[in-house]
Amino acid sequence: MNLYFRLIFMILRSFRSSPVLPGEWIERKFRVWPGDIDINGHMNNGRYLTVVDLMLMDYFIRIGFARVMLREKWRPMSGGTVITYRKGLMPGQRYRLRFCLEGADEAWNFMRFEFLRLDGTPCAAGYMKGAAVGRNGLIANSESYAKLGQVFERRPLPPAVTHWLAAERSVMERFS
Repeated sequence: MNLYFRLIFMILRSFRSSPVLPGEWIERKFRVWPGDIDINGHMNNGRYLTVVDLMLMDYFIRIGFARVMLREKWRPMSGGTVITYRKGLMPGQRYRLRFCLEGADEAWNFMRFEFLRLDGTPCAAGYMKGAAVGRNGLIANSESYAKLGQVFERRPLPPAVTHWLAAERSVMERFS
């Protein structure tokens, strides 16, 4: 199944789903399609992140942020991802993807995602950081939350995110 079909299906499904607030978990079931498979016969590591992007669209629509971005002409931007893999997902296998905002600072939002087999076995998990970008750069969370009719409150970063950000700074310091 082409990813454009999955994207259209996800958008239509999101508009029919109940709204959520930032910090609430959402969950969807997916299936591993033939185009998701790598030469090792299981879901390709890059496909996991593509499916996370689909789930992010679901989240944006359900919290109302997609409309804000369209109205303000902002774009979503991923600032990085950390993921670890534990068990493979095989062709045709159904799985669940759980997704939640777990931390936020002035500009970045840190989303946790978990890929689980239907029996609850963890397959992969990680975090992504994302922000809204306008004409002049990153949009402060205080501004984007205000456009949602909410007051931004900084959310403490989980220890895994703190360690990831330290590693990220170390990786990038040679470019400074």
